Amino acid sequence: MVMRPTQDTDLGSHDDTFSIHTDLLFDPQQKAFTADTSIQVSRSTGLIIKVYKRKDALPSTIQEPEIDLRGLCVLPGLVDAHTHAFLHAYSETPSLNQMRDESIIERTIRATNHCRAALLAGYTTYRDLGTEGAGEADIHLRNAINRGIIPGPRVYCVGEALASSGGYEIRHENAMGGASAPRISDSCDGPIGVRAGVRRRLGAGADLIKFYADYRKRELRFPGSHWPGCPEIQFPPQQEGLQGERNPNILLWQQDEMDAIVTEAKASRAAVAAHASTPEAVIMASNAGVTTIEHGFLPMKGTKAMETMKENGTIFVPTLAVVETAVSKEQMREVMAQTKEAYDRGIKLACGGDTGAFAHGDNAREMELFLEAGIPLEEVLYSATVRGWEACGGDWCGRKFGWVEEGVAADFVGFKEDLRAKGVAEGGGLRKVEFVMKDAKAWKQDGTAVGMV
Repeated sequence: MVMRPTQDTDLGSHDDTFSIHTDLLFDPQQKAFTADTSIQVSRSTGLIIKVYKRKDALPSTIQEPEIDLRGLCVLPGLVDAHTHAFLHAYSETPSLNQMRDESIIERTIRATNHCRAALLAGYTTYRDLGTEGAGEADIHLRNAINRGIIPGPRVYCVGEALASSGGYEIRHENAMGGASAPRISDSCDGPIGVRAGVRRRLGAGADLIKFYADYRKRELRFPGSHWPGCPEIQFPPQQEGLQGERNPNILLWQQDEMDAIVTEAKASRAAVAAHASTPEAVIMASNAGVTTIEHGFLPMKGTKAMETMKENGTIFVPTLAVVETAVSKEQMREVMAQTKEAYDRGIKLACGGDTGAFAHGDNAREMELFLEAGIPLEEVLYSATVRGWEACGGDWCGRKFGWVEEGVAADFVGFKEDLRAKGVAEGGGLRKVEFVMKDAKAWKQDGTAVGMV
């Protein structure tokens, strides 16, 4: 089945404008919930025309084309700031097999389904940070959504991430035997080389740039048992939890290379995301001027990593949801405590779970973990809306989204429960989406997908 947005006839009028009426609306600009707010929007532009507080009571029943969201907890459409639309949950299929063995047809069909699931979960924007072996397919997925061919969030994507030679690739031991594996990064070195890499990515149609500031690049020093019958290495160094000596996260670049990436990208008005696990990589990438730091899960205590992010105004995307899938409960508590410390220090936070490594449609897990870490609800919702827009590039996005104001995209998500009371628990209020609108077109009403043919 293909989903199509509701047409003017579905809303009962050929007029260009209609109003949405709420009695509980989160306003990210105020970081507060407001009562009795109505929003007038335009179908032709998909933008908000007017926001106003009602002075008079509305009738109990509102006629189409007006939309009555009273009784729901309404937010601007949500932004997932770290996704991979071409990945599905690692609990189903390991990343290696997805990248190496699944066909581009299967991966594209899956990505189409992932976009539908995300939209129906209330996510109207995806910052997609790499196809992981599918080349520039995310760029074309974005274009298909923008052309109205398939439903999905608006997508801001990178195509391929940048990495240094040998830094981020599928590891295999049989190159001489003729075995091959898909390319999973655009490899480049030196200030001149990385500038060329940025230009290649932007020329291919990427919205923003991602680079790997560090990664586990020495796997083949003590390779694992990657095929049936492969003997294990004897007496390997320990590799436990998030870091170890067998295959540690190691810097991939010098400072001048990171600087050159960011300078070249920003000259073309493109935001920059840096995968950075270690404090050293966080410091170097932040000092280079990246827009966001992704992950940063290794202990930063005793380093200048948080101080550097704070001073540079770097947005931190801790990707708690994917970390949760890979570590013990004790290690997870430590990572969450570090995220809370970042919030307490005044570091900007955006919600992005590395969605794809776990299921699309379960994106809200990142917000739940922010809440469990002790970050106030209003700040979490701000991180999942306005900060998401900033992570995508802010004014460089070409469209405003994530808050409620004239000239901003008419994106809304309505929850069945009051999030102030029931937003914390896993599987709780943040999963109970009743209404979704993107660019003034409704895709979900009364908990059911609409516009399916």
